[in-house]
Amino acid sequence: MELAALRDDMVDGLCHESKGVLESDAIVAAMRTVPRHEFVEDDHHAYTDREHDHRGTRVLAPRTVARLLEALDPKPGHSVLVVGVGIGYTAAVLAELTGETNVHAVDIARRMVYDARDNLSRAGYDGVLVDCRDGAKGLPDYAPFDRILVEAAAVAPPRALTSQLEGDGRLVYPSGGYPQTLEAVSSDGTVERFGNVSFDPLLVDGEQTGAVERNRTAREDTEFAIARSQSRSGWEREWIEWD
Repeated sequence: MELAALRDDMVDGLCHESKGVLESDAIVAAMRTVPRHEFVEDDHHAYTDREHDHRGTRVLAPRTVARLLEALDPKPGHSVLVVGVGIGYTAAVLAELTGETNVHAVDIARRMVYDARDNLSRAGYDGVLVDCRDGAKGLPDYAPFDRILVEAAAVAPPRALTSQLEGDGRLVYPSGGYPQTLEAVSSDGTVERFGNVSFDPLLVDGEQTGAVERNRTAREDTEFAIARSQSRSGWEREWIEWD
């Protein structure tokens, strides 16, 4: 069977009521267009609805990508940041939805950045920017973003990412440890939930892809230290009455 037919079968399966993860006509059209076999080594496995590993990183199943994009709700012309580019497939679908020069992606693993760039170029999406960064810090040089998609779990969305949202922006991420919930957070603090998911944790600088547990103190202790240094304590508190 030709790859285009396999791709159509994959999307039809995601739209079928047995899975019911695809509803947006725009996302359906985008997933029918992007040649997923350019991102996955085995052509025929590229269109099976299952996840697998690549260089110690989990490659999301198509149904998971569909759920993320439905929650993200990207529109044409939106500026988008993908945290955790992986193989680059999600970024390619977003390029179809918003325009490839509007899509920016980062990954903490340099080898994944190189792979994603190669895959996107081969698939015809050279305009997508992919850089090696600590995803929790976002991409301030290109902020603000209308949409931010985090393909890794966190207890709460990193402050740097929420600060890089447009005024009416939307950030989607897997929230919690285990179990996790897919959440969409708006700039005004509104939260929408889209069911349970299972993602690897968001890594920080110095961690290796595939680590069993992230060293969350590396970033969180820094954030707490900054917060403490900016807070008032003791004699600095104006409301203390010494008499």
